[in-house]
Amino acid sequence: MTDRVSGAATDPVTGGLMQGFPPPPDKTLRMEDGSSWTFPNLRWAFSHQRELVPSVNVWRGRDAAVEFPRALRDDLDEIAFTTMDGEAMTWGQSVDVNCTDGILVLHKGVVIYEDYFGALERQIPHLAMSVTKSFVGVLAATLAHEGALDPTKLVPYYVPDLAGTAYGDATVRQVMDMTIGVQYSETYTDPDAQIWAYTAASGVTARPRDYGGPETIFDFLRSLRKQGEHGQAFAYKTCNTEVLAWIVQRATGVPIARMLSDKIWQKLGPEEDAYLLVDRIGTAMCGGGLNLTLRDLAKFGEMMRCDGAFNGHQVIPAAVVADTARGADRDHFAKSGYVTLPGWSYRNQFWVSHDKFGAYSARGIHGQAAWIAPGAEVVIARFASHPTAANGNGPLDRVSLPAYAAIAEHLLKT
Repeated sequence: MTDRVSGAATDPVTGGLMQGFPPPPDKTLRMEDGSSWTFPNLRWAFSHQRELVPSVNVWRGRDAAVEFPRALRDDLDEIAFTTMDGEAMTWGQSVDVNCTDGILVLHKGVVIYEDYFGALERQIPHLAMSVTKSFVGVLAATLAHEGALDPTKLVPYYVPDLAGTAYGDATVRQVMDMTIGVQYSETYTDPDAQIWAYTAASGVTARPRDYGGPETIFDFLRSLRKQGEHGQAFAYKTCNTEVLAWIVQRATGVPIARMLSDKIWQKLGPEEDAYLLVDRIGTAMCGGGLNLTLRDLAKFGEMMRCDGAFNGHQVIPAAVVADTARGADRDHFAKSGYVTLPGWSYRNQFWVSHDKFGAYSARGIHGQAAWIAPGAEVVIARFASHPTAANGNGPLDRVSLPAYAAIAEHLLKT
């Protein structure tokens, strides 16, 4: 049996985090001293980003919220599967070991499983991390379908500021599918990785007292230099999504929060406003700053499963969904070295499995996910605060991907 952390044992409310008026000093979390980004403190912080970091609202509109039909089942927790490490486990056990904050399973558009833990409640938005990227990818792919964005153009055609940077000779499509050669590390265990320079510039992690780095997201992107060639291999790097968001905003002249509200959010009938974290000049953090409720994330996933249609709207073109679900070059993806994701690819900021369920995912560190399986008519939305950041090659994928597949198999038979 692999040693694993328990979600129940690290419950932030039971642990007294941020409880009281004021909370005790040893239970008080702040962004500027780094305390909100340590485990188990992040089990509270991921459900309360707006109290810690500046943000911009993503308006839900004035229409009534859409309510999914519900037929809760009591047979899912006992579904058995084997992890990638050969460990026998049940769905219910996987929910705990993944430090799940909230999880919802849709089958044929009906909620059959929904639960919340720790600091998360149904009306509270949770930090979605890199699930944000998939929303940006949908916006970009839709603009391309509409002719408002040309994926064959070089990046400086839309953002001249990036001429002379890593992106000076990259196409928009290469940015969309993350086949960019850029000197940037996404290794979360390396304190010197550029991911931490990015989060410092974004204002979501603490800066050292002698900080002299980029002050804004735009400054950070201008500092990036080329490493390797574009279009040769998939390499997951958050800076690419920030560049894509810059392109999208320059092409339309519309801030991303407003665009997301107008083109997607209001059409989903969400229960709550969403919000995006912003840097010190109010620039939205598009690589990982979206916060939304679990039910509203499930609506986004269901919209994708239903070929872009939801709540009486064709929210995005069916052709955009089909292009995303088909995936991209698997050989390019294989060069990234994800041993937990054999045969996968990456398209329009989604992870595409090419499995028998036709599953593809929006994924974020520490366990955020929208797993969309058209072949099983299943959507699984999950928020989590696992101590391990990376999904790929780590404990999250090794448990979660077999668990999702077991749910899909079970529902196909019942």
